[in-house]
Amino acid sequence: MRRTWCVGLLLGAVLLGGCGDPGSGDEAAPPPPAPGDTPSQTTRQRAEADRRERDAAPDRDAPGRKQDDPAPKAPAGKPRPDVLYLGDSLAMENQDVLGTLLRDQLGARYTSAPYSGTTLCDYLEGTGEDSLVPDKDKAATLVRELRPDYVVLQFWGNAWGYTPCMKGITYDKAREKYLARYEADARRLTDQITEAARDAGVKRPKVVWVSQGPDAITPDRVRHVNGIYRQQATATGDLVSDAGKAVSPASARYTWAEKLPCTAWERAHPEYCTDRANGRTALHRGQDDDFLHFCLAPTTPKSRPCPVRSPGIRRIGQAVTDTLRAHST
Repeated sequence: MRRTWCVGLLLGAVLLGGCGDPGSGDEAAPPPPAPGDTPSQTTRQRAEADRRERDAAPDRDAPGRKQDDPAPKAPAGKPRPDVLYLGDSLAMENQDVLGTLLRDQLGARYTSAPYSGTTLCDYLEGTGEDSLVPDKDKAATLVRELRPDYVVLQFWGNAWGYTPCMKGITYDKAREKYLARYEADARRLTDQITEAARDAGVKRPKVVWVSQGPDAITPDRVRHVNGIYRQQATATGDLVSDAGKAVSPASARYTWAEKLPCTAWERAHPEYCTDRANGRTALHRGQDDDFLHFCLAPTTPKSRPCPVRSPGIRRIGQAVTDTLRAHST
């Protein structure tokens, strides 16, 4: 029974870009994105004001906010944060919703550059051909170019060898080595962000580590990864947004659930309370379909921002927005 489920999960993970952990280090990784696919893997979203301020750094990828859209206004008496959002397929599906929440609630300037199937090492400079992220979208490169106030990092923790930069280290076969590598990459990525801000002559951005929700297959793995995020944030004076808590049962932080009780906000907006008769809402499409992602639309071979209303995505986006609001006030 478990074997059948795991095979199904593996096929789903391959289709979605491989950022999950079906515990299958023997499977060959899907090929990295072809050069022609790069625009679909990255979405940059800027307000018109940002483009006027940065004529030397034109928008190079797929359009997000249209060029003729008005710049968002910051809430009265509050600063207008500049936010850079990086991550894997979870960030890919979240990016439009998070951008809307940040702009509407904080008046933020926003840029997103997620790549499916990635982990922290993909955003490190100096990884060369082993990385699924091109040089123009490395974390340090974007910090030097955009000079954000916050760098939000959302990584599930690629645990089964999809990205070449992990050198085949998987959680199921080399648990301690995997965690040590992830911890080292968290330090390196933070250091590169710090150095990039220094190179640009600007204040170092706050790094916001987004904690992950429950892993249906190996719950302890996510617990350890979230611990690495907290440890790194404490060491460098950065932030953790416990967005994973928003998609976990109230009494069981690391227990996976397909549905959860609707929140007060979801009850007030019933289109987000998918099973209103029972007061519950769907976070995932289901164990047998996709236990990892929160987009309720059918999966596609090419990653994309989620095209349908999905309560789990909004919960995560709101949690990150609340973290930035609390810090910026």
